[in-house]
Amino acid sequence: MKIIWLGHSGFRIEIGDQVLLVDPWLTGNPMFPEDSRAAAIAGATAILVSHGHGDHSADALAISKELDIPVLGIYDLMSFWEASEGAKVIGFNKGGTVRVGDVAVTMVNAVHSSSIGGKDGPVYAGTESGFMIAGEGHTIYFTGDTDVMADMKVFNDLHAPDIGILCAGGHFTMDMKRAAYAAKTFFDFKTVIPCHYRTFPLLEQSAEALKDALAGVDVIEPQVMEAITV
Repeated sequence: MKIIWLGHSGFRIEIGDQVLLVDPWLTGNPMFPEDSRAAAIAGATAILVSHGHGDHSADALAISKELDIPVLGIYDLMSFWEASEGAKVIGFNKGGTVRVGDVAVTMVNAVHSSSIGGKDGPVYAGTESGFMIAGEGHTIYFTGDTDVMADMKVFNDLHAPDIGILCAGGHFTMDMKRAAYAAKTFFDFKTVIPCHYRTFPLLEQSAEALKDALAGVDVIEPQVMEAITV
């Protein structure tokens, strides 16, 4: 399995017979080099979108149409995109599991907000979510944007993820301290990858606090377009 950071909360995950793009915000992402776009999306088989905010969803439709692959996400937003954009979508909801080839994707709860831009301001885009992505004998918990939740205990009881991709930049999501608390309190991760940080000065710039708090866990600070092999 290869996990490749696309900057901010975007990832390319090569798992089983799938190449999943998760929240792939490429256009205008200050961390993502424009000349890497072709390599980032090459061979992708599906796109996962955790919620409507532009720093997660802005490129999903364009990539979906370019590669003729489906976008998976919360039913409300997927239905809207299908009706208004003719998008190829798979809409589901929290607790639901969708199989894409050899990989099972379960939508789980998150605590945040979700909207897309409209001419008169933000437009409701369904609710925010995270994903459990299971394949190759591993389960990845991609938090999406969230704070710590007691729900996380249920997630671990049901899915026992060994890899955590945790939002940890603060201000809009958990910061490093809160992400570390979530990891220690609710999970038994072998590998943790922070995200939603370093993108803007407003967000945390280092994961040292996360590393220091998670002794015995392989906390990997990702580098854009550099594969993490698990």
